[in-house]
Amino acid sequence: MFEHFTLIEIVLTGLLFVWTGFVRSGLGFGGAALGLPLMFLIDDRALYWLPMIGVHLLFFTSLTLRTRLNDVNWIYLGKSLIYLFPPLMIGVFGLLTLPNKWLITFVYLITFIYAITWLMNWAIQSNNSWLDRFLLITGGYVAGTSLTGAPLIVAVFMRHVDSAQLRNTLFVLWFIIVSIKMTTFIALGVELHFYTALTLIPVAAIGHYLGLKTHDKILQNDRLFKRVIGGILVFISLIGLYQI
Repeated sequence: MFEHFTLIEIVLTGLLFVWTGFVRSGLGFGGAALGLPLMFLIDDRALYWLPMIGVHLLFFTSLTLRTRLNDVNWIYLGKSLIYLFPPLMIGVFGLLTLPNKWLITFVYLITFIYAITWLMNWAIQSNNSWLDRFLLITGGYVAGTSLTGAPLIVAVFMRHVDSAQLRNTLFVLWFIIVSIKMTTFIALGVELHFYTALTLIPVAAIGHYLGLKTHDKILQNDRLFKRVIGGILVFISLIGLYQI
């Protein structure tokens, strides 16, 4: 487990999984989008981190949804999958075939774009069906490639799903997307680093619990939260791109 990591890198990895757990349950999305850029500063292999993030997402979304499946907008979820599924699969196979440096560059560029929109308080919004489809298709591809397509997909779901059902509906969507990715990984013999992921679950659970407890407060201060995180991610993305 943790392969060639030093003690400091193992501790930092634990803290990053606390952070991803916190973001995932606190916002309802964004664990990978806000975690991967930091993880790449420790180890730059996309296929090292993504399977472990997938294991955690499946575990914690199952935990959260076990009593909330009645509070999901299944109708819109089904409609959205028509546009999400094809580009998702293209993205998954891109993840498995593209050079690692391309994938890392892609993640940092996507993160940089998100970070600028959050820092400048520019909302990614949809106001018509054609833009909905474009964002879902683009978000599906990005999610398939790197699991960082959530902000694009959320922009569409916010227009069609009641706020009371939004987080639970998104959790079901993330579960479906990650299940498809993990099944593909297993079928093609990709190493899942399963035992390392299991070791990190208690650590991520701390962040998950804190996120659940602070979810309402984060939503009440959504603009400030995203502006601060956006500024930090701009800096981290620039460092990552410079290293590449």
